[in-house]
Amino acid sequence: MFDNLLSLVTFLPAVAALFMAVLGNDPASQRNAKWLALAATTATFLVSIAILVQFDPSNPGFQLVEDSEWMFGLHYKLGVDGISVLFVMLTTFLMPIVILSCWEVTHRVKEYMMAFLLLETLMIGVFVALDLVLFYLFFEGGLIPMFLIIGIWGGKDRIYASFKFFLYTFLGSVLMLVAMVTMYVDAGTTDIEQLLTHSFSAGTMEIMGFQVVGGLQVLLWLAFFASFAVKMPMWPVHTWLPDAHVQAPTAGSVVLAAILLKMGGYGFLRFSLPMFPVGSEILGPLVLWMSVIAIIYTSLVAMMQEDMKKLIAYSSVAHMGYVTMGIFAANQQGIDGAIFQMLSHGFVSGALFLCVGVIYDRMHTRDIDAYGGLVVRMPAYALVFMLFTMANVGLPGTSGFVGEFLTLIGVFRENTWVGVLAATGVILSAGYALWLYRRVVFGDLIKESLKTISDMTARERLIFAPLIVMTLLLGVYPSLVTDAIGPSVEALISHYDVAVADFMPGTDVAESH
Repeated sequence: MFDNLLSLVTFLPAVAALFMAVLGNDPASQRNAKWLALAATTATFLVSIAILVQFDPSNPGFQLVEDSEWMFGLHYKLGVDGISVLFVMLTTFLMPIVILSCWEVTHRVKEYMMAFLLLETLMIGVFVALDLVLFYLFFEGGLIPMFLIIGIWGGKDRIYASFKFFLYTFLGSVLMLVAMVTMYVDAGTTDIEQLLTHSFSAGTMEIMGFQVVGGLQVLLWLAFFASFAVKMPMWPVHTWLPDAHVQAPTAGSVVLAAILLKMGGYGFLRFSLPMFPVGSEILGPLVLWMSVIAIIYTSLVAMMQEDMKKLIAYSSVAHMGYVTMGIFAANQQGIDGAIFQMLSHGFVSGALFLCVGVIYDRMHTRDIDAYGGLVVRMPAYALVFMLFTMANVGLPGTSGFVGEFLTLIGVFRENTWVGVLAATGVILSAGYALWLYRRVVFGDLIKESLKTISDMTARERLIFAPLIVMTLLLGVYPSLVTDAIGPSVEALISHYDVAVADFMPGTDVAESH
C-alpha cells in the first residue's frame, strides 16, 4: 500500500492550486479552473476513503504515522486516530460539494478556486498534524484564505467582517503560541504523541501574589482555551461569527460552519482534555455553564433575526454549546455526543447555508420578510429545506437527534442542573427554526417578485443529495461514527481519569465520570 497517504490527502489540493496558478484569465481558463478544483477535491475525497479502508477502528492509537526530520530539530509528523480520521473525512466529503455550489461565480474564478483548495489543505493539516509547530502553522494558516474569501467575494461590509474574523481568531491564538513554547521548554519536545504522555505540573503556583491551584496545567489550559473558544466560537467571544457568515459568499459560509468551527472542538479533544486533565477538571464546570448560557442566549437572539444567514449563524453558536458541554462532561456519552454533534452539524449547517444560497441566487436578498409561499413555486426546495430544518431541531431519525441526545445524557451524569437548562435549547431551537421555515416556505404566494421564481436545478439537487443521505444515514445508523471513535474516546477518558485521580486523590473520578 502507499505509505504516504496522509501527505497525499493533505497536499493534493495545494498542488492543484499551484497548477491552477499558471492558467490564464481568459473565459476558457476560468471554466477549466472550476473543473480542476472539482477534480482535485474529488480525488482528495477518494484518497481519504483509502485512508479509512486502511484504518483499524479497534486501535485507539495513532495510525498511518509519517515521521521525518524537518528543520531546526523539528519533525514533520502526521497521523490519525479514531477522532481525527472522521474530521478528515468530513472535510474531504464536503469540499467537492462546496466547489459545485460556487459554479455560478464569475468574478476572479481562478483565484476563488485556489483559495478553497489551499484552505482544504490547511484544514486537513490541522486534523493530521502530530507536531505542535506543524499544527500551529496549519491552524493559523487557514485564516488567510478564509480572510480573502470573505474580503474579496463577500457582501457590502465584507472588509469589516473579514478583519473582525481575522483579528478575533488570530489574537486568541497568540496565547496558544506562548503556551506551546512553554510546553516545549517543560517537556523538551514538540511531538504531540509524546506530549500526551507527559505530566505537566499541577501543583499550586504563586503568581504575582496569587495562589494558582492546578499550577502550570491551569495556565496552559487557559492559553489553549483562549484560542479554541474563539474558534468554536463560545459565548461571549462569538460576535465575529454572525458578521463573517452574513458577509461571506455561500461557499465560504458552508466551509466556515461545517469545518472551520470544528477545529476548536478538535483542539479541546486533542490538547485540553488529555494534556491538561487537572486544568480541565478544575475549570470544566465553568465551561459547562458558559455552554448553557451560549445555548439559551444565542437561541433567543436567533429568534429576533430578520436575516436568514444571521439566524443560522446564531443557531451554530447554540449547537456548538452542546459540543463544549459534552466534551467537558468528560465521560463516554458526552464526548461521543460532542464528536457526533460536530459531524452532524457539518452536514446540517452546511446544507442550511446552501438552502439560503439557493434562494439568494434568485432574489439577491436574505431578508426573511422578502419571502413567503415558496412551496407553491419550489416544492422540491421546500422538501429539502424542511428535512434540514428538522435535523437542525434534532428530530429523531436525523443525525441532529443522536448528537444532542448523547451529549445531554453525558451532561446529566456530570451536572443535573446544567443538563436541565441545556435541554431547553431543544425547545428554543424548534422555535426559531420552525419560525424561519414557516415564514419563508408556507403562506400565500402574494409577492409579485416570487411568482416567477424557479425550483432547484439539477446541479443544486446533486449538491444536496449526499448531504441528505448522510443526515439520514447517521440518524438511523449512528454506530458508523460511534464504533469508529469508541476506542479512542475510551483511551482518552481512561487517561483523563487516571491523571485526575493521581493529581487530585480526593476526587472520586470513577463515580463522577
